Amino acid sequence: MNEEAPKSPRRTIRNAGARVTGLLPGDDWLVIGWVLMIRVLLFVFGSKSYQILENKRTAGWFGWIDLWNRWDADQYLKLAKFGYTSASEWKAWVYPLYPWCVRIVAFLNGNYLASALVVSAIALLATALALRRLVQIDFSTEVALRSVWFFLIFPTAYFCHAPYTESLFLALVIGSVLAARRECWWLAGTLGAFAWMTRANGIVLLPTLAVEAAYQFWKTKRWNWRWLWIALVPVGFGVYLLLNWRVTGDPFAFLKMRDQLFHMSFSWPWRGMRGAIGIMMDWKPSQAEMVGAQEFLFGLLGLIGVVASWIKLRPIYAMWMTGNWLLFASVTFLESMPRYTLTMFPIFILFGLLAANRFWNFVLTVWSLLFLALFTSLFVRGWWAF
Repeated sequence: MNEEAPKSPRRTIRNAGARVTGLLPGDDWLVIGWVLMIRVLLFVFGSKSYQILENKRTAGWFGWIDLWNRWDADQYLKLAKFGYTSASEWKAWVYPLYPWCVRIVAFLNGNYLASALVVSAIALLATALALRRLVQIDFSTEVALRSVWFFLIFPTAYFCHAPYTESLFLALVIGSVLAARRECWWLAGTLGAFAWMTRANGIVLLPTLAVEAAYQFWKTKRWNWRWLWIALVPVGFGVYLLLNWRVTGDPFAFLKMRDQLFHMSFSWPWRGMRGAIGIMMDWKPSQAEMVGAQEFLFGLLGLIGVVASWIKLRPIYAMWMTGNWLLFASVTFLESMPRYTLTMFPIFILFGLLAANRFWNFVLTVWSLLFLALFTSLFVRGWWAF
């Protein structure tokens, strides 16, 4: 009787690898590869550009990580480490979910900056995978992959790698929209609540999910009681109000803080756009470009995306684009429009459709990569980059 030949180590490794890769479709592994390689390249590029342009070496073995602790990132890390206290009432302005996630991860390794980068990295992976699957519901595999590609190389995509809320917020928003498209409404409402606990524009998920429910009703002519799960979304804002009340004694303290911190108020969208044009004309060249031209151009890009989304995309996407653009642009002066445009994710679906043409594919890719490199260089040097 012949005994079964022992399996070779190489064959065992191949079989194990096949089982792992079989857990996800091939396109998902491609997306994961893109995310990881862009992250590595962006961090290497940031370190090299800092040393060349500043003529300084990064401090120690892990100094290249410290380069990403800029602007708002430092505030998120302090909140993760020390929490919300009455000694710093203005911190109640910041939505809590991202600092809480960082705090949980830091409990395991003790390093808050590293923990923030881990949270952003995991959330970015989830965002990219969810975006591919969401786009593929309505469009081809090629359009879905191009949409993810343009998201990953968008000029302000470096915020998804930094200790900022963008990647977590987008993972929750796209996850909520994907759940709604698959008619898993309890999950859509739950993720929506977490999204509103992450950023203020989570409020736009309320009309966005309601529009999808209305569209499904229009298509099927049937009432679905599961649409009522949308009512979970404001729970996230309720947590934020409770936080404001606990820290300041006023659940709506964030409204006063907004005026004190940013010296802006709501206004008609054309006022902010017109103000950006004025800055382009009157301010010094560097500020005219960053605070004027780029703010205006990304505001205009968002507006074009709003119009195109009502023509080319499902109403749920058009509603998300419209609500966010109005929220960002309806202020006395534009601020951080290039960063905020990143969260208007249907614009990447439009890019994916437009890039079916080889000329526009080339233009969008080159524009994205050039400005991603420029803005990343500014950010790691501590210069204003939205």
